[in-house]
Amino acid sequence: MDALELTLLYLLAAVLAVTACRWLKLPAILGYLVAGVLMEPHTLGLAYGQDAESIRHLAEYGVVFLMFVIGLEFNLPKLRAMRQHVFGLGFAQVGLTVLLVTLGGAALNALAPKIWPLGWQASLALGGAMAMSSTAIVVKMMADRLELDSAYGQRVMGVLLFQDLAVVWLLVLVPALGAEPEKLFNALLFAAVKATALITLLLWGGQRVMRWWLTLVARVKSEELFVLNLLLMALGLAWLTEQAGLSLALGAFICGVLISETEFKVQVEAEIRPFHDVLLGLFFITIGMMLDWRQVFVQWHLVLLLLALPVLFKLLLVTGLARGMGASGGVALRTGLYLAQAGEFGFVLLSIARRDALVPPELFTPALAAMVLSMLATPFIILASNRIVMRLVSSEWLQQSLQMTSIAQSTINTRAHVLICGYGRSGQAMARLLEREGISYVALDLDPDRVRQARAAGHTVAFGDAGKLQALVAAGLGRASAVAITYLETHAVMKALHTIRTHAPTLPVLVRTQTDRDLDALRAAGATEVVPESLEGSLMLASHALVLMGVPVRRVIRVVQDQREARYGLLRGFFHGADDVSEEDQAHERLATFTIPARLTGLRLSDLLNESGGGLRPVSLRRRGGDAAATEGDPKIGAGDTVVLSGNAEALARAELALAA
Repeated sequence: MDALELTLLYLLAAVLAVTACRWLKLPAILGYLVAGVLMEPHTLGLAYGQDAESIRHLAEYGVVFLMFVIGLEFNLPKLRAMRQHVFGLGFAQVGLTVLLVTLGGAALNALAPKIWPLGWQASLALGGAMAMSSTAIVVKMMADRLELDSAYGQRVMGVLLFQDLAVVWLLVLVPALGAEPEKLFNALLFAAVKATALITLLLWGGQRVMRWWLTLVARVKSEELFVLNLLLMALGLAWLTEQAGLSLALGAFICGVLISETEFKVQVEAEIRPFHDVLLGLFFITIGMMLDWRQVFVQWHLVLLLLALPVLFKLLLVTGLARGMGASGGVALRTGLYLAQAGEFGFVLLSIARRDALVPPELFTPALAAMVLSMLATPFIILASNRIVMRLVSSEWLQQSLQMTSIAQSTINTRAHVLICGYGRSGQAMARLLEREGISYVALDLDPDRVRQARAAGHTVAFGDAGKLQALVAAGLGRASAVAITYLETHAVMKALHTIRTHAPTLPVLVRTQTDRDLDALRAAGATEVVPESLEGSLMLASHALVLMGVPVRRVIRVVQDQREARYGLLRGFFHGADDVSEEDQAHERLATFTIPARLTGLRLSDLLNESGGGLRPVSLRRRGGDAAATEGDPKIGAGDTVVLSGNAEALARAELALAA
């Protein structure tokens, strides 16, 4: 194949693989690995030769942009906020993994050199590769499962963050390990001095230069020039560190850190993302292509050994460390399950070790295959983590029961309340308005720090997952008047909607979204009303523009009200007052509240509408005791019940006369 045909083949494989993974709800990285395995010369033989080697070199830039993005996300406030997990659990996990594997490899080499012919240098490189976990897979699945703010989610994120920091130094250390034994100490010392000097120089004066240069570029107001400068800076600093005898990835990381402290960070992330995603996908395809499956089948016993031992080792190590640092048994085991697999930088470090002859080819292929298999198994381990924890940790069910009991105790006396799912900015704003109107509420949230602070301030908030029936029931789902879901992630909203609709089919559910893209799907899933933030923002922006253009405020309010009525069924109409005397006000749909007299007890809601002369629709129904009732299904009404009806002024006047008769 020529270069163009080979490039098209890579793109086709990537598109098909990522599409299949999205359909199966798996991370895209797994699709890239499988595509590379299928294209490998010893499998289908679709890509090999000099052109394939050229693309492999191009794929190395995927690691460069990966480190650049990690540098962009690096910030000191984040480290300080998670310092206990980052520099406690994270440091212990990486440090002990590297130390124990190095000592174990050196001891095995001394006792049985035929079984383990590798020196301590190779063992250290393999320990560094083993210490890494897959940030791409784990973070994606935790975000999908709303676990980032959980107790184990914060520990997992802390460890992953330290691994990202540790790989910077491992990228300096591992290449130096390939030096001759008599020159090894000098090589390590020289590499450390160069890395420290270069990083200090760049970070000391580089930030001011970076901000000054990006400001000059931004003033030109050319998107093409801005993107070209990003590529120049990222690749230029990568080249500079390579010329200093260090790695390309280290320079890219430094470039990202320099930009992360400037006001251009958000724009840079948006511009660089396409290059990062494409080249990183290409890198994982080439990783899959490195596998010689003939050797894997011949050495299958070694592959299984290299798969089982590192996974079990990391599982036990992380679980033990987390348990020793105060985590409960269930949290510790979940943390270990989420971090037991290999990671992206493990591939990078293993490839460097192979390039520098630290790892022989006969061990490289089985080790690579074991790492690929561990990453392929990760989504299934995470999906089964709850069952594994419940089976292995006898106290987990008791702790979950205590958590549900705590929620139930705090809400046992609450009735006819609003159940708020998610207590972020929107949830808190809604709670303040409800509290001001004397309406009780109960909120569920998965951020333990937020829950602790809110409860200390006297808010009715509990730690719980709104997607789980136990938490919803404990929060009073059966006694609630309405539910408000404030999550922005559609999959999380769908999960909560399904649970609520299965067990409370008539309860009104309000959903907040950023856009109206998933409007129909959310309504079909059972949302009573969907409120897109983009629509409300547009209405406010338009209303201010109309006022500035001289349109009377009363007319602006009416225009906005018309738009809302056309969009929101529950807001159609308004309660009229004494000043609504214009002809337009009389013809406009409005709302009115009626108390059911004793003589109508036992009638259906439809009978009430018929007796009122027609032309009305029911908006809400509240029983005499204060509990809300659904208007669907034509419910019976009783004396003292309150019904809100919508219609024009004439229809409401007829209803008032009919009910007063």
